[in-house]
Amino acid sequence: MESYKQEFIEFMVDSQVLKFGDFTLKSGRKSPFFMNAGGYVTGTQLRRLGEYYAKAIKENYGLDFDVLFGPAYKGIPLSVATAMAISELYGKEVRYCSNRKEVKDHGDVGILLGSKLKDGDRVVIIEDVTTSGKSIEETFPIIKAQADVEIKGLMVSLNRMEKGQSEKSALAEIQEKYGFGACAIVNMREVVEYLYNRPYKGQIYINEELKASIDAYYEQYGAK
Repeated sequence: MESYKQEFIEFMVDSQVLKFGDFTLKSGRKSPFFMNAGGYVTGTQLRRLGEYYAKAIKENYGLDFDVLFGPAYKGIPLSVATAMAISELYGKEVRYCSNRKEVKDHGDVGILLGSKLKDGDRVVIIEDVTTSGKSIEETFPIIKAQADVEIKGLMVSLNRMEKGQSEKSALAEIQEKYGFGACAIVNMREVVEYLYNRPYKGQIYINEELKASIDAYYEQYGAK
Protein backbone atom coordinates (compact mmCIF):
# COMPACT_ATOMS: atom_id res chain seq x y z
CA MET A 1 0.00 0.00 0.00
CA GLU A 2 1.33 3.46 -0.93
CA SER A 3 2.62 5.50 2.01
CA TYR A 4 0.19 8.36 1.37
CA LYS A 5 -2.71 5.91 1.73
CA GLN A 6 -1.40 4.70 5.09
CA GLU A 7 -0.97 8.31 6.21
CA PHE A 8 -4.48 9.14 5.03
CA ILE A 9 -6.03 6.30 7.03
CA GLU A 10 -4.26 7.57 10.16
CA PHE A 11 -5.32 11.12 9.27
CA MET A 12 -9.01 10.08 9.05
CA VAL A 13 -8.76 8.42 12.47
CA ASP A 14 -6.91 11.36 14.05
CA SER A 15 -9.46 13.81 12.66
CA GLN A 16 -12.33 11.63 13.97
CA VAL A 17 -13.73 11.60 10.46
CA LEU A 18 -13.68 7.80 10.27
CA LYS A 19 -15.44 6.25 13.22
CA PHE A 20 -16.29 2.71 14.26
CA GLY A 21 -19.38 1.58 16.16
CA ASP A 22 -23.09 1.38 15.30
CA PHE A 23 -24.39 3.87 12.76
CA THR A 24 -27.56 4.22 10.70
CA LEU A 25 -26.77 5.59 7.26
CA LYS A 26 -28.97 7.85 5.15
CA SER A 27 -29.81 4.74 3.12
CA GLY A 28 -31.16 3.08 6.26
CA ARG A 29 -28.35 0.54 6.40
CA LYS A 30 -26.87 -0.26 9.80
CA SER A 31 -23.13 0.14 9.46
CA PRO A 32 -20.22 -0.63 11.83
CA PHE A 33 -18.26 2.31 10.41
CA PHE A 34 -19.03 5.86 9.38
CA MET A 35 -17.09 8.50 7.44
CA ASN A 36 -17.98 12.19 7.59
CA ALA A 37 -15.76 14.65 5.73
CA GLY A 38 -17.53 17.49 7.51
CA GLY A 39 -15.21 16.70 10.41
CA TYR A 40 -12.28 18.39 8.68
CA VAL A 41 -12.59 21.86 10.15
CA THR A 42 -9.14 23.37 10.79
CA GLY A 43 -6.71 24.98 8.38
CA THR A 44 -4.13 22.25 8.98
CA GLN A 45 -6.67 19.49 8.37
CA LEU A 46 -7.89 21.06 5.13
CA ARG A 47 -4.34 21.63 3.89
CA ARG A 48 -3.43 17.98 4.49
CA LEU A 49 -6.71 16.75 3.03
CA GLY A 50 -6.03 18.72 -0.15
CA GLU A 51 -2.58 17.14 -0.40
CA TYR A 52 -3.96 13.59 -0.16
CA TYR A 53 -6.56 14.33 -2.82
CA ALA A 54 -3.89 15.93 -5.03
CA LYS A 55 -1.63 12.87 -4.77
CA ALA A 56 -4.48 10.48 -5.53
CA ILE A 57 -5.67 12.57 -8.50
CA LYS A 58 -2.15 12.71 -9.93
CA GLU A 59 -1.74 8.93 -9.51
CA ASN A 60 -5.09 8.06 -11.11
CA TYR A 61 -5.72 10.82 -13.65
CA GLY A 62 -2.45 12.70 -14.04
CA LEU A 63 -2.41 16.50 -14.09
CA ASP A 64 -3.55 17.11 -17.65
CA PHE A 65 -6.84 18.77 -16.72
CA ASP A 66 -8.19 22.28 -16.19
CA VAL A 67 -10.90 22.35 -13.52
CA LEU A 68 -11.70 20.71 -10.19
CA PHE A 69 -15.47 20.62 -9.70
CA GLY A 70 -16.74 20.24 -6.14
CA PRO A 71 -20.52 19.73 -5.82
CA ALA A 72 -22.25 21.83 -3.16
CA TYR A 73 -21.83 21.84 -0.31
CA LYS A 74 -19.06 19.57 0.97
CA GLY A 75 -17.31 19.59 -2.39
CA ILE A 76 -16.69 23.34 -2.21
CA PRO A 77 -13.86 23.30 0.39
CA LEU A 78 -12.53 20.06 -1.11
CA SER A 79 -12.10 21.65 -4.54
CA VAL A 80 -10.48 24.77 -3.10
CA ALA A 81 -8.06 22.89 -0.83
CA THR A 82 -7.08 20.44 -3.57
CA ALA A 83 -6.55 23.15 -6.20
CA MET A 84 -4.18 24.87 -3.76
CA ALA A 85 -2.38 21.59 -3.03
CA ILE A 86 -1.90 20.80 -6.72
CA SER A 87 -0.35 24.24 -7.18
CA GLU A 88 1.96 23.83 -4.18
CA LEU A 89 2.98 20.20 -4.77
CA TYR A 90 3.25 20.13 -8.55
CA GLY A 91 3.37 23.74 -9.75
CA LYS A 92 0.22 23.13 -11.80
CA GLU A 93 -2.55 25.72 -11.88
CA VAL A 94 -6.08 24.33 -12.07
CA ARG A 95 -9.27 26.28 -11.53
CA TYR A 96 -11.90 25.42 -8.97
CA CYS A 97 -15.61 25.41 -9.69
CA SER A 98 -18.65 24.52 -7.60
CA ASN A 99 -22.39 24.80 -7.97
CA ARG A 100 -24.88 26.69 -5.87
CA LYS A 101 -27.99 24.96 -4.58
CA GLU A 102 -29.99 27.98 -5.70
CA VAL A 103 -29.32 30.08 -8.82
CA LYS A 104 -28.15 33.61 -7.96
CA ASP A 105 -29.88 36.34 -9.99
CA HIS A 106 -27.79 39.37 -9.00
CA GLY A 107 -24.10 40.25 -8.77
CA ASP A 108 -22.15 37.11 -9.60
CA VAL A 109 -25.16 35.57 -11.30
CA GLY A 110 -25.72 31.95 -12.20
CA ILE A 111 -25.46 28.54 -10.62
CA LEU A 112 -21.64 28.35 -10.40
CA LEU A 113 -19.10 29.50 -7.82
CA GLY A 114 -15.45 30.05 -8.71
CA SER A 115 -14.41 29.59 -12.31
CA LYS A 116 -16.92 29.39 -15.11
CA LEU A 117 -16.79 26.28 -17.27
CA LYS A 118 -15.69 26.71 -20.88
CA ASP A 119 -16.01 24.52 -23.96
CA GLY A 120 -13.07 22.12 -24.08
CA ASP A 121 -12.35 22.19 -20.34
CA ARG A 122 -11.17 18.91 -18.85
CA VAL A 123 -12.82 18.40 -15.46
CA VAL A 124 -12.16 16.21 -12.42
CA ILE A 125 -15.10 15.96 -10.00
CA ILE A 126 -14.19 15.79 -6.32
CA GLU A 127 -16.44 14.53 -3.51
CA ASP A 128 -16.13 13.17 0.02
CA VAL A 129 -17.74 9.75 -0.29
CA THR A 130 -20.21 8.14 -2.67
CA THR A 131 -22.51 5.41 -1.36
CA SER A 132 -25.36 5.33 -3.88
CA GLY A 133 -24.19 7.51 -6.79
CA LYS A 134 -27.23 9.79 -6.48
CA SER A 135 -25.06 12.89 -6.05
CA ILE A 136 -23.48 12.34 -9.48
CA GLU A 137 -26.95 11.99 -10.98
CA GLU A 138 -27.51 15.57 -9.82
CA THR A 139 -24.04 16.90 -10.58
CA PHE A 140 -23.47 15.49 -14.08
CA PRO A 141 -26.32 17.37 -15.83
CA ILE A 142 -25.35 20.62 -14.07
CA ILE A 143 -21.80 20.41 -15.42
CA LYS A 144 -22.84 19.36 -18.93
CA ALA A 145 -25.40 22.19 -19.11
CA GLN A 146 -22.71 24.83 -18.59
CA ALA A 147 -20.31 23.98 -21.43
CA ASP A 148 -19.05 21.22 -23.70
CA VAL A 149 -16.52 19.76 -21.27
CA GLU A 150 -14.71 16.45 -20.91
CA ILE A 151 -15.09 14.83 -17.49
CA LYS A 152 -11.88 12.92 -16.81
CA GLY A 153 -13.06 11.28 -13.62
CA LEU A 154 -14.41 11.38 -10.10
CA MET A 155 -12.23 11.29 -6.98
CA VAL A 156 -13.66 10.54 -3.53
CA SER A 157 -11.82 10.06 -0.26
CA LEU A 158 -13.20 6.65 0.73
CA ASN A 159 -14.69 3.85 -1.34
CA ARG A 160 -17.11 2.08 0.99
CA MET A 161 -17.11 -0.87 -1.45
CA GLU A 162 -20.78 -1.62 -0.96
CA LYS A 163 -23.69 -2.06 -3.34
CA GLY A 164 -24.99 1.02 -5.04
CA GLN A 165 -28.30 0.75 -6.88
CA SER A 166 -27.33 -2.70 -8.20
CA GLU A 167 -24.97 -5.45 -7.08
CA LYS A 168 -22.00 -3.32 -8.16
CA SER A 169 -20.36 -0.60 -6.09
CA ALA A 170 -21.50 2.99 -6.56
CA LEU A 171 -18.14 3.89 -8.10
CA ALA A 172 -18.35 0.98 -10.55
CA GLU A 173 -21.90 2.00 -11.48
CA ILE A 174 -20.78 5.59 -12.11
CA GLN A 175 -17.91 4.46 -14.31
CA GLU A 176 -20.20 2.16 -16.30
CA LYS A 177 -23.06 4.66 -16.66
CA TYR A 178 -21.11 7.82 -17.47
CA GLY A 179 -17.97 6.47 -19.08
CA PHE A 180 -15.40 8.22 -16.89
CA GLY A 181 -13.16 6.95 -14.11
CA ALA A 182 -14.28 6.80 -10.48
CA CYS A 183 -11.55 6.36 -7.88
CA ALA A 184 -10.90 6.85 -4.17
CA ILE A 185 -7.89 7.80 -2.09
CA VAL A 186 -8.42 4.56 -0.15
CA ASN A 187 -11.05 1.82 0.02
CA MET A 188 -12.42 0.04 3.07
CA ARG A 189 -10.51 -3.14 2.32
CA GLU A 190 -7.28 -1.15 2.64
CA VAL A 191 -8.53 0.52 5.83
CA VAL A 192 -9.36 -2.82 7.43
CA GLU A 193 -6.09 -4.37 6.25
CA TYR A 194 -4.09 -1.50 7.74
CA LEU A 195 -5.91 -1.09 11.08
CA TYR A 196 -6.84 -4.69 11.93
CA ASN A 197 -5.11 -5.64 15.20
CA ARG A 198 -2.54 -2.90 14.56
CA PRO A 199 -1.94 -0.58 17.53
CA TYR A 200 -2.14 3.06 16.52
CA LYS A 201 -1.28 5.61 19.23
CA GLY A 202 -1.85 2.94 21.86
CA GLN A 203 -5.27 1.83 20.60
CA ILE A 204 -6.62 -1.01 18.47
CA TYR A 205 -9.32 0.48 16.26
CA ILE A 206 -10.34 -2.73 14.48
CA ASN A 207 -10.23 -5.72 16.81
CA GLU A 208 -11.59 -9.24 16.28
CA GLU A 209 -15.15 -8.27 17.23
CA LEU A 210 -15.30 -5.22 14.98
CA LYS A 211 -13.65 -7.12 12.13
CA ALA A 212 -16.43 -9.72 12.42
CA SER A 213 -19.07 -6.94 12.28
CA ILE A 214 -17.46 -5.43 9.19
CA ASP A 215 -17.26 -8.84 7.52
CA ALA A 216 -20.96 -9.43 8.28
CA TYR A 217 -21.84 -6.02 6.86
CA TYR A 218 -20.08 -6.84 3.62
CA GLU A 219 -21.74 -10.22 3.44
CA GLN A 220 -25.03 -8.33 3.23
CA TYR A 221 -24.09 -5.12 1.44
CA GLY A 222 -20.72 -5.74 -0.18
CA ALA A 223 -20.44 -5.02 -3.90
CA LYS A 224 -19.92 -7.94 -6.25
